[in-house]
Amino acid sequence: MKINHQLVVFDAADLHAESQFWAGVLEGTVDTDDDWHTVLVEGAPKIGVQLAPDHVPPQWPDGSPPQQIHLDLLVEEIGPAHQKVTELGARLLKEEEDDGGNDAFRVYTDPAGHPFCLCWTKKP
Repeated sequence: MKINHQLVVFDAADLHAESQFWAGVLEGTVDTDDDWHTVLVEGAPKIGVQLAPDHVPPQWPDGSPPQQIHLDLLVEEIGPAHQKVTELGARLLKEEEDDGGNDAFRVYTDPAGHPFCLCWTKKP
């Protein structure tokens, strides 16, 4: 089987807000149709956003409906990444916790309420 490309597709009641958020995070552009937006990065499809007028955001971590999938985005530095995603409309759900290791993450939601994590390696 040959796969030409793969997409993570988010359901959203507000196509514009969701696709613009992910285009901003990925530094891409948005190709629009009436009920579907594609986020393109360097001309390649990376994220799909499907119109779901009755979309109910998952409640993280243990709510109803529960989270079913999330993205981990590995970033160089958390400060600039945090600022960028929050300026684009992300909401911080959980600050990092110090587990004594070198890896860290924070949990956010995108405008449609889908959880995602910014992950980084702490500098010694």
